[in-house]
Amino acid sequence: MFFANPFALKRRGILGMNRRNVEYIGKLNDRKNFPLVDNKLKTKRIAEAAGIAVPRLLDTIKNQSELKKLHQRLEQLRTFVIKPAQGSGGKGILVIVNRDGDDFKKPNGEHFSLEDVHHHISNILSGLYSLGGKNDVAMIESLVEFDPIFEHYSFEGVPDIRVVLYKGFPAMAMLRCSTSMSDGKANLHQGAIGVGIDMKSGRALNAVQYDRPISYHPDTKHDFSKLAVPHWKRILHLAASCYEITHLGYLGVDIVLDKQLGPLILELNARPGLAIQIANDQGEIPRFDLIDAQKENLSVEERVTFSLSNF
Repeated sequence: MFFANPFALKRRGILGMNRRNVEYIGKLNDRKNFPLVDNKLKTKRIAEAAGIAVPRLLDTIKNQSELKKLHQRLEQLRTFVIKPAQGSGGKGILVIVNRDGDDFKKPNGEHFSLEDVHHHISNILSGLYSLGGKNDVAMIESLVEFDPIFEHYSFEGVPDIRVVLYKGFPAMAMLRCSTSMSDGKANLHQGAIGVGIDMKSGRALNAVQYDRPISYHPDTKHDFSKLAVPHWKRILHLAASCYEITHLGYLGVDIVLDKQLGPLILELNARPGLAIQIANDQGEIPRFDLIDAQKENLSVEERVTFSLSNF
């Protein structure tokens, strides 16, 4: 695990926030392309146009006046997810796993009335959860039925896989597993667990919660060392394909595994966090340096093959 000594961090090849912002985000991510990933609705549309698999969009609500007919718009939906198009850090996401009439149930068993759902969407539209507090759009998506292989490693929520792309090469990956503390959301800042994933095999390397090592899931008590992610090459190929649609050289790709549909792109992030290094107990810089030495304009397949062989 990492030490606080800055010289030790440098020797380990740890990427810090300042260097990330200046040398990687600043130089590799053209700001004109940020809206493609900062707006989840735009992300979904460009991904679908490129034939990249994403959760199905059921509806969008753009104006407060549309809430007058919310009952009718939700009438045929038993399970769904509501999220702000321009939200960040998992804020504003409402997951509904069941309902009885106008009584909606969250993953943790909490009940929401139709009035509660109405109020939540109203907050999304007013920009409560959006970047910069701008007026937003509420997206209603199908609920992912996560692959049962993860049922012992996530609590009341859908785990996701974060892949960091550097110049289109999958450079590092982790699985984010929800806990009771994280309210069923795969958000590390809210108490979810980050599990570093071996790029060659898709097997778990190391697990952390709040940046501290952990061996077992605190709720399910299952051992993370036995975890292996299925469809691993397919996942890396799906992630690497996002470089062509965003043209962002430093990109976080979040993927979920649906038991029927397989890997789906959940969202993209032009400013991926640095905790993935702690989850992997490795720094990103040596991998980025190795990628810098490769030829440009390689195909998705060639980039994935390189990552599988070298990381």
